[in-house]
Amino acid sequence: MNQVCYFRSMRKLQAPSLLLFILILTHSCQQSDKEPTVIVTTPMKDKQLETPPLPKEMDLFGEKILIDNFDMQERLDKELIVNTYFHSSTVQILKRSNRYFPQIEAILVEEKLPDDMKYLCVIESALSQATSPAGARGFWQFMLEAGAEYNLEISDDVDERLHIEKSTRAACAYLKNARRNFKTWILAAASYNCGIGGLKSSLAEQKTNSFFDLYLNGETSRYIFRIMALKLMMENPKGYGYDPEKLELYSPIETRKIEVTKSISDLTAWAKMNGSNLRILKVLNPWLISNKLTVKGKTYTIELPKN
Repeated sequence: MNQVCYFRSMRKLQAPSLLLFILILTHSCQQSDKEPTVIVTTPMKDKQLETPPLPKEMDLFGEKILIDNFDMQERLDKELIVNTYFHSSTVQILKRSNRYFPQIEAILVEEKLPDDMKYLCVIESALSQATSPAGARGFWQFMLEAGAEYNLEISDDVDERLHIEKSTRAACAYLKNARRNFKTWILAAASYNCGIGGLKSSLAEQKTNSFFDLYLNGETSRYIFRIMALKLMMENPKGYGYDPEKLELYSPIETRKIEVTKSISDLTAWAKMNGSNLRILKVLNPWLISNKLTVKGKTYTIELPKN
C-alpha cells in the first residue's frame, strides 16, 4: 500500500485525531504483504538552451542592418527567443512555408520586391487565413478600407483579402508606394504596421531617418525585429532546434483552374458537378465566402484538386 504523508495537514489535526491516524497507518502497513512503494523524485537538470550567436550585422530587403549596441541586440534576441520556444506556432509556420512560399516568392519576383518581404507575410498571419480582432483578414491582414483601396473585391460573396495571389499583389502595391515615400524597404515594411502617415510623423518628431532610432508603440517597435528573427530562423531552422526533414512539411497542392463567367447559384452543387465538394472548394478558394457566386462582367478563377 502506498503511504503518502502530508505533514502540513497532520499538524492541523488535534492530538486524539493524530493518534488515531498513526494507529490506522501502522496497522495498514502491518496488514499489507507488499513493500511500501517509495517514490523518489529528483530535480530536473536545467536544459541547456543552445541557439546560434546573434549576428553582428545582417541583410534585410537588400539593406544592411548593424546589430552593434545593447538595444539592437536585446530587441532581436527577444524575438528569437519568442519564436524559438513558441513551438506550436513555429512548427506550423515551417510546415506551411513549404506549401505557400513558392507562390509568394514568384509574385515578389514579378512585382520586383525583395524576396525577404515574404517574412512580413509570416509575422502578419503565420501563413494562415486569419482574422484579427480589428477585422483585418488574410495572409497580409488587410483591413476592409485598405483592401478596397488596393482593388480587392469585398462583397457578400467574395472577399479577395483571402485570395493569396490577389492579396499578395495588393500588398506589393502598398509596399512599393510606401518605399516611394521613405526611400528604404525597412521603413516601407514598418509602415505596413503603423501606416505611412503615422511613420512619417514619428520620423519628423524624433528627427531621425532610421527605424531603429525611433521610440514607438510596442507593436511597431517590435515589427522589423520580428521579421529579422523569422528570417534568421527560417533560413537556418536546424540552428534553432527545428529539423525540416522530420517535420513532414506540407507540399504544394496541385490544382486545376476553372474560369467562371456566369453566376453560380449553389456552390455545393457546382463543386459536386466538377468532381469535388464544398469543403475542398472552400479550402482551396477561401475568398468564396458564401454558398453562391454572383458574376457581373468579370471572370473568376476557381481552383479544384488536379486529380
